[in-house]
Amino acid sequence: MISVDTHRETVTGLLGNAPVVRLPLASAAGLVLAEDVLAGVSLPPFDNSAMDGYAVRAEDIAETPVTLPVADDIPAGRIEIAKLEPGTAHRIMTGAPLPPGADAVVMVEHTDGGVTDVRILRTAVPGAHIRRQGEDVVKGTVALSAGTVLGPAQLGLAAAVGLAEVPVFKPLKVLVVSTGTELVDAPEPLRHGQIYESNSIMLASAIRSLGCEAEVVRSVVDDVDEFRVVIEPRLAEVDLLVTSGGVSAGAYEVVKDALTGQGVEFRKIAMQPGGPQGCGRWNGVPVVTLPGNPVSVLVSFEAFLRPALLAAMGHTGVDRQKVRARLTEAMKSPAGRRQFRRGFYTHSEGEVTGIVGPRGGPGSHLLASFTQANCLIVLPEDVDSVEPGDEVDVLLL
Repeated sequence: MISVDTHRETVTGLLGNAPVVRLPLASAAGLVLAEDVLAGVSLPPFDNSAMDGYAVRAEDIAETPVTLPVADDIPAGRIEIAKLEPGTAHRIMTGAPLPPGADAVVMVEHTDGGVTDVRILRTAVPGAHIRRQGEDVVKGTVALSAGTVLGPAQLGLAAAVGLAEVPVFKPLKVLVVSTGTELVDAPEPLRHGQIYESNSIMLASAIRSLGCEAEVVRSVVDDVDEFRVVIEPRLAEVDLLVTSGGVSAGAYEVVKDALTGQGVEFRKIAMQPGGPQGCGRWNGVPVVTLPGNPVSVLVSFEAFLRPALLAAMGHTGVDRQKVRARLTEAMKSPAGRRQFRRGFYTHSEGEVTGIVGPRGGPGSHLLASFTQANCLIVLPEDVDSVEPGDEVDVLLL
């Protein structure tokens, strides 16, 4: 059997690095910046008022209260700004350019709010309530570094320094295929021996949550020729093919039968659930084949696909947060295999470790228990049993 870590490395290497594309800011959320980007303007681009109030010379209000004539109104967006003459004030709005000659802003709350003349009730030191040009970002410097994940703040900064698009690692397009003659798409009525197809829904949702695109082909029957006819023409349009089902050692294993000898290697991984796996290239396109049981699909996604897809798109933090926790129940694990069990983790206030208990049994068909889980309990290959109170590794979902 192949170790979990070895198979993960193979899958990650198979995907490599996504190409770099330039995308509009509105399309770049969650993606990773591929290159440093420079500020096209300083932030702020000019000295401006941090408050609604009055632009003044600090020496003119050294003693208060004092009344000054209001010589001008400066709303935000004013382009032409008159000079502030000594002994006068300009009424100014937040974000409006500071007039030449002014060195302070008095907030309106410290005045009588006058329009023709203003009575100023408090003094102000030079620089009071003024946002200086470039105090946040200086024009020509690095605004965002390569490797930055573009969230709301990062995209806002990109827009603020004058960028309309950014260089990012391309979101991968993944073709998701579920196989099995027994699969039926809801709401078609089930006949005896049939089940509703769910793997493609889960996989596509998980893949899209990473910022990838997902195209879905549901319920391909267990026929090698039909599998090839349906899937092969689509390969030229995608970056990765992911299948579920048809990879075990029995008969009617359509994915294994169709792709053996086509550049895809099928393996037995030392893990539970999710032992039967495969990966390689078909017509030059990366292929990752997963087992068919739904829990195996989700665990396989967490163990192999999620880190590989994130790494390909430039992410450096590709692993789930791992913590230690004390078990509330005894658990058993097959010797020589890394077991992933659904669990529920609770942080203990003031304690170094939290507590965790399994949800559902180890069966790879027990999907409902996954909906009650917020973590995966990981028992290593050299552990076959643990007792209540033992500490274990937990991957937070």
